[in-house]
Amino acid sequence: MNLIPANQMDMEKVEQFLEKNEGINKSSLVRAGYVVEVSGEIVGCFSLETMEEGIYWLKQLYINQTNASKLPVLLEAILTLAKRQQAKSVYVHSHQPVVDILLEALQFHPQKEKMFVDKYQRDEGNWWLYHVS
Repeated sequence: MNLIPANQMDMEKVEQFLEKNEGINKSSLVRAGYVVEVSGEIVGCFSLETMEEGIYWLKQLYINQTNASKLPVLLEAILTLAKRQQAKSVYVHSHQPVVDILLEALQFHPQKEKMFVDKYQRDEGNWWLYHVS
């Protein structure tokens, strides 16, 4: 599994991936995102956007159904990437109970009434925070 900055990837491959996976914000992906490549094929993507110095927001996390079992490994790789970028914390907004379970297992902490959560409110789902060490 390779994490490649989307803006360094062959744009034709990225376009083909986006055509198959509607709902992914292309401009955000190209600006702050990465594609997940397995055996030369893009199977997922995510954006790791800087919100404030040292604070990142993991957005648009997607992996295709065939590779869904690799989601825990992908999340670990994203946290390693965030650490290399000298992140202090990574926020995630989850919409799915199974992702909540995975985030909790990876030592993310649920967030309720914190400054970041209030600033970037979402109607549904849960906010999680990971302290990068």
